[in-house]
Amino acid sequence: MESELQDLNPKPPKQPDPNNDGRPLLKPSATDSSGELEKKFAAFVRHDVYGSMGRGELPTREKVLLGVALVTLVPVRVVAITTILLLYYFICRVCTMGSVPNRVEEHQEDYAHIVGWRRIVIVQSGRALSRLMLFVFGFYWITHTYRIPPAHVENSTPTNEQENNAQSEDTRPGVIISNHVSYLDILYHMYASFPSFVAKRSVAKLPLLGLISKCLGCVLVQRESKSSDFKGVSAVVTERIREAHQNPSAPTMMLFPEGTTTNGEFLLPFKTGGFLAKAPVLPVILTYRYQRFSPAWESISGVRHVIFILCQFVNYMEVIQLPTYYPSQQEQDDPKLYANNVRRLMASEGNLILSDIGLAEKRMYHAALNGLFSQC
Repeated sequence: MESELQDLNPKPPKQPDPNNDGRPLLKPSATDSSGELEKKFAAFVRHDVYGSMGRGELPTREKVLLGVALVTLVPVRVVAITTILLLYYFICRVCTMGSVPNRVEEHQEDYAHIVGWRRIVIVQSGRALSRLMLFVFGFYWITHTYRIPPAHVENSTPTNEQENNAQSEDTRPGVIISNHVSYLDILYHMYASFPSFVAKRSVAKLPLLGLISKCLGCVLVQRESKSSDFKGVSAVVTERIREAHQNPSAPTMMLFPEGTTTNGEFLLPFKTGGFLAKAPVLPVILTYRYQRFSPAWESISGVRHVIFILCQFVNYMEVIQLPTYYPSQQEQDDPKLYANNVRRLMASEGNLILSDIGLAEKRMYHAALNGLFSQC
């Protein structure tokens, strides 16, 4: 499930960009070669042995490994994943039985504010089963790295601004900010903190996943909608972030501010929706190492990706959790500055390349790839 968060901040009138030389956005032409496309849209290019869109010519050894896994490993994993999903749906159904969902907007309802034993069971079983699901996908070990806050480093001298921010460090962050590489990111964050996500409105209508998304407390958006309800969604997200920051029992929000996935080597511009609440954020960086097939859900169909990832016996995930980022007064007054500073920090700590392209260019790249393959 690709979570493509739109910018939840109502957009002001567009101002002239002094850095814009008037040239149009990159548009693939009929004469663009594969190499030229890879240079223009580097953040979305796959570099594994399966090639662009997973349709590259495979070596004989890879074909043999793929064939063996299809008839041995994949059936076992499919049964295990289905069983886990059904089990958790059953747990959610039992725990929400007789409960009235929390409704804040016409299309926004959830069970994330249930308290007592029901909430404990939903959260703890959800975390455990998410980790089990990752294990079934081949993530037997997950490497975690925790960065030490500057104030805790020996002989470090905090600035006045850091000292002022430290006065409020007894409160938790209102939102987790993460780069977005794959639908597997969601499973990891469910295991690590069981937060609420921003998801497409259609997710609430899916069998099994609909109820699970409500138990997570997902905020639902209509991605292509231009209607005024977008302002309502922005208000819901901002309020949920503030609530999570101030109330330890409230569900934490989780946002992918890039708005779409990348190949895991780049960091796209951040949307400002997660920074409007002026609350501290917790940056988390996910990295997938691979030798054969990349777990990045990028420039490949969902079905093809799931099949190939299930055929790979071992997958690797590395997680870097940075210290909670407390915004300065200037950042609180300017959400765009706040978002950009967090983005630069994550890129530096995660060895990621900053890119200035986004979802629009990604769609151009996919259209160009489909054109190239249709000519083959």
